[in-house]
Amino acid sequence: MKTRALSVEPALEFRPDVHHDARGCFLSPYESTAFTERTGGPAFPVAQVSHGVSRNGTVRGVHFTRTPPGMAKYVYCLRGRARDFVVDLRVGSPTFGRHDVVELDAAVPRALYVPAGLGHAFVALEDETVMTYLMSGGYVPENELAVSPLCPSAACPAPTCPTGTGRRWR
Repeated sequence: MKTRALSVEPALEFRPDVHHDARGCFLSPYESTAFTERTGGPAFPVAQVSHGVSRNGTVRGVHFTRTPPGMAKYVYCLRGRARDFVVDLRVGSPTFGRHDVVELDAAVPRALYVPAGLGHAFVALEDETVMTYLMSGGYVPENELAVSPLCPSAACPAPTCPTGTGRRWR
């Protein structure tokens, strides 16, 4: 597994090795050994795994959680393609307000580690795009926060004419 640090630290991009043969291919989007070697911390504590299906042009995010307790995410695209954004929303951080963009594509597997305190958003680039989330905590409504991806101060270069956003952004 290859890794790359994003400009919003300590977010990371992971690129798993893909093993091809006559039957197809096999890959592991998450490997605890690679994760711990790269982060210097423990294995990612998976408390919940979720999938979301989106139409082309759908914008989701910018989501983050109240810190503490905070919640980290490990995100990858199971089907389709998405432009994924990591936004630093940590007040006082040297990279506050910065973002990084990674295209997640089922055909070119990559995953993102989004630590607690950072915001996460994506734009689906194909119909039936499936995003998979490994999360370090369960869903707790009172800890869930969001910034509109269409707000200029979110520092997220979302499309100017998205085809779908959540009700709260309309």
